[in-house]
Amino acid sequence: MKLLLEIKKYSPFLILMLVLLGTSCKNELKKEDIKTVETSRVDHLPYYNDESFTPNWLTPGSPEEKSFHKIPDFKLINQLGDTITQKTFEDKIYVTDFFFTICPGICPQLAESMIQLQDEFKEDDDVLLLSHSVMPSTDTVEVLKEYAETHGAKANKWHLVTGDKKEIYSLGRDQYFVENDLGVPKGIDDFLHTENFLLIDKKKHIRGIYNGLNRASIVQLITDVKTLKTE
Repeated sequence: MKLLLEIKKYSPFLILMLVLLGTSCKNELKKEDIKTVETSRVDHLPYYNDESFTPNWLTPGSPEEKSFHKIPDFKLINQLGDTITQKTFEDKIYVTDFFFTICPGICPQLAESMIQLQDEFKEDDDVLLLSHSVMPSTDTVEVLKEYAETHGAKANKWHLVTGDKKEIYSLGRDQYFVENDLGVPKGIDDFLHTENFLLIDKKKHIRGIYNGLNRASIVQLITDVKTLKTE
């Protein structure tokens, strides 16, 4: 009984220490991390339709869900020189982000997170990955192919795409709402740079936003992908 009281007394401190230790760890997923949670805490993930990322709790298949915000069609080119559209992701769950190949800061870490997702779902044809270059003028097909090979991107599993800059920036800001600068107007000359990953369901709805630099967030993303597969 005395031991139990001591644990209760110091539990807030212990929890704080665990959080601090967790945030200081290298951003690398471990099998035991992934196994800690197999399904999300809710039956259905929320839906999102604007940059505030306020959750909307809709019932899948309901009239509200059918008319809710969806990612529109697009036309981009991947590292193999193939044309990529929403047809590529038909009846697929996908995770998307925005990067550029010469980025010395967060992009290498984002690539590591994508690799971890690719490894987790490498045998699952229902799950794809999509990375948009925000410097399409320099990130040509050839450059993306070399980058993909360097990072072990699996062909037709992880698509690294280039294309029209206006289309890519419009997708990022107006459709995925990938930046969190609420109320700050952005133009084509304002660089798009973010650590956020977006989870898109089979009907092209946004179902989650995650920090691609944070190990715990990637674990939650993996969990949420598994939850979507049960819908």
